Amino acid sequence: MPAVTRRIEPADIVSIEEYAARRKELRQQRIARKRARTLHVGPHATVLFENYESMWQQVQEMLFIEKGGEAQLVEELAAYNPMIPQGSELTATMMLEIEDAAQRARVLAGLGRIEDHVAIRVGSERIGALADEDLERTNAAGKTSAVHFFHFPFTAAQVAAFRDPATPIQFEIAHPNYGHIAIVGDTMRVELASDFA
Repeated sequence: MPAVTRRIEPADIVSIEEYAARRKELRQQRIARKRARTLHVGPHATVLFENYESMWQQVQEMLFIEKGGEAQLVEELAAYNPMIPQGSELTATMMLEIEDAAQRARVLAGLGRIEDHVAIRVGSERIGALADEDLERTNAAGKTSAVHFFHFPFTAAQVAAFRDPATPIQFEIAHPNYGHIAIVGDTMRVELASDFA
């Protein structure tokens, strides 16, 4: 895998043939790393903290599946580069996962503007999510999307507190219809701390 940077460049992308030869190995690595970066918040929300590696593999996988060539590469880089943390932030994809279609429709209908109620708490500090929205995630009827993309901007003091094992860290969703908190444990803290410069 290419050296970690804050942006995927075209030169970082390997050929479809090389990726195909390494795909199984890379997917196994991704699953192991993803486990340390995934947090379940309440019964329906799964939060995956993104980084250079996760976005690189996503771009490679899309190119492998769709085989769209140079034109597709430009689109994929434009879509995924913004989700690579830039040294003073964490980025995350939040999925609202409900298997039953009828239940999913009911729950999502009651979670309009959920993105306004998401935060990371580092000790007593609240770091509100900035939604990375390419389009409106809540429709006119108040139904939210099942997938959201977030940036969490940290100050230098908040980064230092995040790195301190004595500081409790929580991920919170405080929507009136979905109020849940998950603790960020020590293993995840160490993993996510690598996203800061």
